[in-house]
Amino acid sequence: MAERKQEKVWLELQPYIDQPPVDPQQLYGRACANDATTITSWRETWTSQYRANHAIHGPFKNKSIGKLYKKHLHSPIFVVGSGPSLKKNAHQLVKKNGIPIISCLHNFHFLEDLGVDVDYYVNLDAGPITIAEVAEGGNPEVDYWAKTKGKTLLAHVSSHPNLLAKWQGEILFFNCPIPDVAIEEEFSKVEKFRTFVSSGGNVLGACLYIAKAFLGCSTKIFLGADFSFSYEEKFHGWDSSYDVKLGQVMRVRDIYGIPVKTWASYNNFKAWFDYVAMRVPGQYINAT
Repeated sequence: MAERKQEKVWLELQPYIDQPPVDPQQLYGRACANDATTITSWRETWTSQYRANHAIHGPFKNKSIGKLYKKHLHSPIFVVGSGPSLKKNAHQLVKKNGIPIISCLHNFHFLEDLGVDVDYYVNLDAGPITIAEVAEGGNPEVDYWAKTKGKTLLAHVSSHPNLLAKWQGEILFFNCPIPDVAIEEEFSKVEKFRTFVSSGGNVLGACLYIAKAFLGCSTKIFLGADFSFSYEEKFHGWDSSYDVKLGQVMRVRDIYGIPVKTWASYNNFKAWFDYVAMRVPGQYINAT
């Protein structure tokens, strides 16, 4: 058998284009493609956890992210996703030079281990997996829940109750517009809480919306916004349960023109960010 030789590949960015080759409305349609399935799957969980969280933390209006309105007006902000490339430059966030940081909750153990001072962690998901992810891939000897003391969590109103119970720092709430009359009616029976965050169905999207619409930040600097697996087929910048079995994937090309694997849902998230960048005035820098 012939010996395999390793060759070094020099990555070169693809040529810039004036605008995405897809119409903005097509991008929006792709971003919303899975809405009906998601709503059907999560309707009961969202409504039951809304009631449970309100019983303990309500009224939500008294603990709303509206309290952060214009908190960082005209300031740049780091918006941190959980993509595999995060391990390449997350350490540079340690010296943030006064720039606020908003991050997906998935990154908690990773950024805390690096000593990054995150201003806001954001949780959008309702499943119990959000609890395990706080420490998954981290040091098993570290009590990461103790590290939440003094930290601020921006949480969707239907977050898992056990996640909120374990969080030892401040919790501020937001809601999301859901195109479902039944869910809106069930929520309103408990409390009409309409501090809405438009997220595109993903937590990084929620981070972006909060940074711009609530915090008032001008320049959004993204890290870890891969929307795909790494060349080594890693989902995060650390070992996680997602890496064991990727399931049904699709192939797309990255900024170097190299094929990478991703999920259809993550490709739709990417379409939502393209749509926002085209439709919403502002400065967006992708340091991913």
